[in-house]
Amino acid sequence: MTADSSPAPDLGGTGSARDIAEVPALEIVSTAALHLMSAAAVHLGLAEDLPEHRDLDEARTLIEALAGLVVTAAPRLGHHHAAPLRDGLRTLQLAFREASEVPDAPGEGPGEGLTGPVSPTRSGR
Repeated sequence: MTADSSPAPDLGGTGSARDIAEVPALEIVSTAALHLMSAAAVHLGLAEDLPEHRDLDEARTLIEALAGLVVTAAPRLGHHHAAPLRDGLRTLQLAFREASEVPDAPGEGPGEGLTGPVSPTRSGR
């Protein structure tokens, strides 16, 4: 309770800290990654209902955040769970490179400082 006797703020819309304590870390990390992927795709103009929308600055920020999450969490998630997240990240990095009028130098694209350079011919990690 707060000083005015109202209940404590809701933690991320989950209802209570007890509810979030029951959610496995894998699910929380995966959900966060999917939200970042979806938002990046929208800003890359890949959304079916907003195909003409494009904001590469926003997409860059989201892809960078996704790369940080995926790269740091992957060892704890295991290959089975991390592989689809890595694939999604790589797909967004390639889409960003394709959407850019002036492409970043290899290794300079969003998240590439963490993942290494991406190119269409390079196999996924």
